[in-house]
Amino acid sequence: MSISLQKGQKVSLSKDNAGLAKVVVGLGWDEVQKSSGGFLKSVFSSSPEEIDCDASAIMLRNGKLEYKEDLVYFGNLRHPSGTVVHQGDNLTGAGEGDDEQIMIDLSQVPQEYDRIVIVVNIYQAVKRHQHFGMIQNAFIRLVDARNNNEMCKYNLTEDYSGMTAMIFGEVYRHNGEWKFSAVGQGTNDPGLGELSRRYM
Repeated sequence: MSISLQKGQKVSLSKDNAGLAKVVVGLGWDEVQKSSGGFLKSVFSSSPEEIDCDASAIMLRNGKLEYKEDLVYFGNLRHPSGTVVHQGDNLTGAGEGDDEQIMIDLSQVPQEYDRIVIVVNIYQAVKRHQHFGMIQNAFIRLVDARNNNEMCKYNLTEDYSGMTAMIFGEVYRHNGEWKFSAVGQGTNDPGLGELSRRYM
């Protein structure tokens, strides 16, 4: 049974899922309909392009990003260890279900990594005058790859107007078990480079 998480809530992945090895981190979002009148319409009039959200995984050693290859994103789809693999870029966020997925083999992640931060940023957000106030129905969910069972899901329901990047959640090791934390923190970082520097 899937656990519905609130912002700041943590849940153990290992404890209730014996033998858990690989998880699918699914992320989704929808663009707010441009046909909305009033204020939203005036916001969108300056931004004719589709909103392109990009999910990434930042792998940390002792809480720090030390090497550029520890950043798994559309330009580096596979971590050198093979344990974190991005399933590819979705340019529009259209359609049902997950818009982007990141596979993590928890059983094989090298011991020196203690946290994997899952972030989403809007491609060229500043140039295109786009922000997360134009996004709705955003979520992050973790699925047991053995049986496709959803273990937990966090719906980001706050108003993130003006935010160009989001820290959705973190998968982390604690006392030998893997846990997930629902973060839901918006930032004004214009791109992934600036966002990742928060962890250096």
